[in-house]
Amino acid sequence: MAAIQSLNRQILLKLLIASVMMFGFGYALVPMYKALCEVTGINVVTSKNNYGVRAYSPNKVGNSQIDYSRVITIEFDSNSRGPFTFRPVKNYLEVHPGEMTEIVYEVSNNLNRSVEAQAIPSYAPKSATEYFTKLECFCFLQQTLAAHEVRKMPVVFVIDAGLPQDVKTITLSYTFFELGVGQQPAGSTTPKTKGV
Repeated sequence: MAAIQSLNRQILLKLLIASVMMFGFGYALVPMYKALCEVTGINVVTSKNNYGVRAYSPNKVGNSQIDYSRVITIEFDSNSRGPFTFRPVKNYLEVHPGEMTEIVYEVSNNLNRSVEAQAIPSYAPKSATEYFTKLECFCFLQQTLAAHEVRKMPVVFVIDAGLPQDVKTITLSYTFFELGVGQQPAGSTTPKTKGV
């Protein structure tokens, strides 16, 4: 009986030591992780500034695809054919090539009935068309606007860094029109180009 009690004490002691070592190892992981990140240069650990807002390390690599040395002015134009009030919320933005940008257009249906409509984009100068890539655009889909509905529609785009150096201004223009009144949907008669 004494031998069994001695064996139980040894096992209990070994389990307690193992538990304390596992807790200590888990506690030591945080400083070990920070040290590893600093040695390897990863440094993805964040800290809080005096205002309690998370501030990322200044060593964080920025988006290398954005050309901060150039500023391109994007002018926004709107035309409507039909019972609409259609306009961009801003007339222009200044962007860097490679930078993802969003502009919002607002349309309102001025009729007492719902209307099917669509927008067709155009660009000036024409040479900029292939460098203007839209990631999200209301022009991709036909729109159904309820009577007197007002809708905000975003366009998310990127200007390719390969844009010729002499192009300083691009105009993005949309024509918004009612379908079924002698007009064809976008794409049915207009050849599709990159970014459209």
